[in-house]
Amino acid sequence: MKSVSCVREALGGVFLLVFLMLALSANQLEAKPLDPDIALLDRTAKAFAKVVQKARPAVVFIRVEKTVEKSTAQGPFNYMDPFDFFNDPFFQRFFGPRFHRPQPKRKFKERGQGSGFIVDKKGYILTNNHVVGGADLIEVRLFDGREFKAKIIGTDPQSDVAVIKIDADDDLPVLPLGDSDKLQVGEWVIAVGNPFGLSESVTVGVVSAKGRNRIGINDYEDFIQTDAAINPGNSGGPLINIRGEAIGMNTAIFSRSGGYMGIGFAIPINMAKAVMRQLIEKGKVVRGWLGVVIQEIDEDLAKSFGLEKPEGVLVTEVADDSPAKRGGLKQGDIILQLNGQKVKDVGDLRNRIALTPPGTKVKLLVLRDGKKKLLVVKIGEKPGETTVGGVRHGILKKLGLSIQDLTPELAEQFGYKEGQGVLVSEVEPGSPAERAGIRAGFLIEEVNRVRVHNVKECMEALRKSKRRVLLRLTDGEFTRYVVIRIE
Repeated sequence: MKSVSCVREALGGVFLLVFLMLALSANQLEAKPLDPDIALLDRTAKAFAKVVQKARPAVVFIRVEKTVEKSTAQGPFNYMDPFDFFNDPFFQRFFGPRFHRPQPKRKFKERGQGSGFIVDKKGYILTNNHVVGGADLIEVRLFDGREFKAKIIGTDPQSDVAVIKIDADDDLPVLPLGDSDKLQVGEWVIAVGNPFGLSESVTVGVVSAKGRNRIGINDYEDFIQTDAAINPGNSGGPLINIRGEAIGMNTAIFSRSGGYMGIGFAIPINMAKAVMRQLIEKGKVVRGWLGVVIQEIDEDLAKSFGLEKPEGVLVTEVADDSPAKRGGLKQGDIILQLNGQKVKDVGDLRNRIALTPPGTKVKLLVLRDGKKKLLVVKIGEKPGETTVGGVRHGILKKLGLSIQDLTPELAEQFGYKEGQGVLVSEVEPGSPAERAGIRAGFLIEEVNRVRVHNVKECMEALRKSKRRVLLRLTDGEFTRYVVIRIE
């Protein structure tokens, strides 16, 4: 028995020794430093988390409610009438609007949601116009759960920027605004918002491109393109750099499915700031105006005008009594620089002029007859009343139409030829134009039997109308004449 006891003691000692060795090994493993690459990733992850923790409290969830009026083709018992073929677009395409039977209109309450971010302790919030524009009710929920009703300070449909305000008793968290001009392609960015109503969602990506201005979303475009996931509900939320500054406002996605496909667009914060200041101070946006029609320079044009490579923009028309005319700009000039900075393309010049306050003198470096010439032009105020898509004033108001010039981009988008006519950009519900069967996207080729190629020619022809207007329209496939009585 004694020998057995000795054996047990000896085995117990061995087990204890093994346990101590394993424990020591575990401690050594825990004390062993991380691989340098893994440590870098760990610090990077914690850095992103720290940025989000600081920025997220200033991002808000926005709920809106608006009243809309829609046409309905309903039978006497309030159901969709399957026999109402007179209002069928296929029928109208062949037989024209004279067979159009006015559709009853009903008012509906539409509810939507989006994002925004607080930019001032007084309660100013930056968001998209398409989130809050025309809303009857705006509710804002903060990160801490508090809810407020907001009022619209100002909206700018042409840039899709809006400013709303809430009244809060204490100081509010504010998201600092960065400098989007310093942003570089390849930089890390973070999108924060409320996609599909999922509050305070965060996605990470990089800046995949800058200066996107032919997307066809807004009138004034200079988008930051990113692969950070943006989805419906993200609109109006911030795009943040790794320093925790808002350098963009998430606005749109490129998608064939309605969801994220790797390409999102954000309005540069410098553009949003310029619009925001005017909305807060004036309640509207006043844009600079040069008074020229311009086009891109391709290789063939560059050779024809004596350029070594395509650069700048070509002036194809100078408006009478315009700042450009008074400043000495001529048809055929190539604008190379604005205030010492290169002009990249048509969109670049258009945006920079629009953001220049009226009355400001700018320096334009132009190429004329193979020689460079410096001109000083005093920027004017953009004339005319505008809507989201184009011009609407005078007789156009009575007709219920908005029109705009057919740019090369729009011609390609709608399948028309450049210079073919004037594009209908908006039709007011219930207007004479709508009752005549005119829809947005139609092209006006003639007014009262007079051929028109641009807004100026169209307006001149319309002003001569008295009691009715004869329009020749096309939708890209079929052409027809329409008579609209002036109310």
